[in-house]
Amino acid sequence: MNKVILMGRLTRDPEVRYSQGERSMAIARYTLAVDRRGRRNQDGDQGQTADFINIVAFDRAGEFAEKYFRQGMRVLVTGRIQTGSYVNKDGQKVYTTDVIVEDQEFADSKNQNSDGGYSGSSRQSYQQVTRPAPSSAIGDGFMNIPDGVEDEGLPFN
Repeated sequence: MNKVILMGRLTRDPEVRYSQGERSMAIARYTLAVDRRGRRNQDGDQGQTADFINIVAFDRAGEFAEKYFRQGMRVLVTGRIQTGSYVNKDGQKVYTTDVIVEDQEFADSKNQNSDGGYSGSSRQSYQQVTRPAPSSAIGDGFMNIPDGVEDEGLPFN
């Protein structure tokens, strides 16, 4: 099984290109700085405290990254690792490791985002969930479920 789940901050805005051909497809590339939990060395320093992971998002995921992701945002990415290699202009073989996006979402609330852009807990499908305010709780500590909410989405019968 090849499954990766990462949470980190974008080191820069996504770089997006579009494929050529009959059907143009967005290809977004960005780098996540993912905190590393590690041991301290003899001097008490942790050294490098983050790994910088290359992320590639295709098609709609690429368009989503281009439209909504900005440097410094904290995002959650689910995907798979893909390795490859190529020969550079000096004739040396270069090995690559990328995470190919299967799902991506915001990891911070809108209020935590410093640039004021939208970064709620929306998933890539652009859905927003509306929840009743906590003041709608009745005396027994349970919240009233508003009319029109489908029972099928609740985790119990």
